[in-house]
Amino acid sequence: MYKRILVPVDGSATSMNGLEKAMRLARASDAKLRVLHVVDGIAFSREHSMFTATAGKFRESGRKLIRQIMARVKKQEIQADSRMVENLTGRAADTIVKEAGKWKADVIVMGTHGRRGFNRLLLGSDAGLVARTAPVPVLLVQPSRKSQHRGKKKQ
Repeated sequence: MYKRILVPVDGSATSMNGLEKAMRLARASDAKLRVLHVVDGIAFSREHSMFTATAGKFRESGRKLIRQIMARVKKQEIQADSRMVENLTGRAADTIVKEAGKWKADVIVMGTHGRRGFNRLLLGSDAGLVARTAPVPVLLVQPSRKSQHRGKKKQ
């Protein structure tokens, strides 16, 4: 069974869905959980005059998110630690894969939007990139059917 579970989080409902699955898996296998938050630089550029202020806000948001998640994990009595990594030049997926190898994770558990076809091609998929390049198995957690339907507009 798994002993080291890496779960990347960004605060989205999708990543929280992955976190829930990772916590269940950690409890079932008595595994250690590593919560990873990547401060992703793709969202902003170094040339932007607000770079320093924006980067600071991203860092603070990341620290707050990790504190909230670790409190939640602690309540579940799951052995866990956390790590926040800045990746200001590449995709978050690259950082997740690198961290999995560095930490010697047994599995990566992460949420995915479940996009298909043109939307997936247009928007890309960090989860898909992680699944293709990770040195360990990747468990992609799709949104529940209920949450998928909530996001669609009625016609």
